[in-house]
Amino acid sequence: MFEFRLGVEDLAATWFAYSPLQEAVLGLRARRRPSRYPEQQPWIAGWRERYAALDTELLDVLTAPSGFVPDFLTPRPAVPRPDFGGELARMARTPPEVVRADLLAAYPGGGCPLPPVLAAPIDDPAALAALTARIAEALEGYWTRCLAPAWWPRARSVLEADLAHRGRLLSERGAEGLFADLDGRISWRDGVLRLTDSTPVVQALGDSVVDVAGRGLVLIPTLGGLGAQTDIVQDGPPLITYPARGRATMAEGLPGPAAPAASPAASAASPGSAVPAVRAATAAPAGLVGLIGPARARLLMLLAVPASTTELAHRLGVTPGAVSRHLGALAAAGLLERTRHGRRVLYRRSGLGDALTAGRH
Repeated sequence: MFEFRLGVEDLAATWFAYSPLQEAVLGLRARRRPSRYPEQQPWIAGWRERYAALDTELLDVLTAPSGFVPDFLTPRPAVPRPDFGGELARMARTPPEVVRADLLAAYPGGGCPLPPVLAAPIDDPAALAALTARIAEALEGYWTRCLAPAWWPRARSVLEADLAHRGRLLSERGAEGLFADLDGRISWRDGVLRLTDSTPVVQALGDSVVDVAGRGLVLIPTLGGLGAQTDIVQDGPPLITYPARGRATMAEGLPGPAAPAASPAASAASPGSAVPAVRAATAAPAGLVGLIGPARARLLMLLAVPASTTELAHRLGVTPGAVSRHLGALAAAGLLERTRHGRRVLYRRSGLGDALTAGRH
């Protein structure tokens, strides 16, 4: 168990961020553990050939069998929305002694020995520096060929929606409500934030008390985690990663078992009158469909999690213009709220919209 002791100044300095490099690295878990990440499998199937052409000898072992990755691969974001290239450059500058320590922490031996590609340079600083450069090159190729074209825009939308939700929760329910909603492993009481991780590797480390001492706390949503986690070794500004809300929507509108493709009839429907089916979980109640129509009912069901016009259009397989018209009508009726993040506008159901989708109209 980890205990983070936060004073008033630490709560004031707590902030949220997401990390494209972390998403790339932690996303490799989905290849090793497909049953735990069903929403990622259609994406992985779609880029199978491109991935096979990469440095898979190295990429396949960046995630240990335990699910851990060496900490140097996921440096703490310096800003709320860093770019992948900047993070990768920071990672590539990691000192060899840090790389060595983090590799050994992720692969502690016994039933989890270092793979040969990582073990060979472990005691040679120059070879470790070369390995780090090779890792950076492999991750850049993975990002460019597999993630950046379509996966990352979808993932970024989910992460942005999570940040919007957390900001709203903090303003409405304060720190206690915020921490209670992050993950079942996290609890908050009397200025102490507790993170209980039952993973054997973490349990073997014993309990750890972290005095935040004015440094603040960074909270990072991720698509690559099944539960809240912190660094294996806490020696920098503290952070906690937690599973992002809405991560299951990553598979919506994609072919595969997790998200059936739309039927020909649905695909041929006009954008203004109907939308393709994406998931059974978003099916609207018949009463709601009768009240506002099928297209707007489907949008309202999807907007339990904030999303942008472009993201909704992609998920539903219609034009952004068609989605925009429906969003405008729903917002004018008081069923949606808008939140601006830079140049992007996210929409989310209002209280009235929640009541309608729950059948309380």
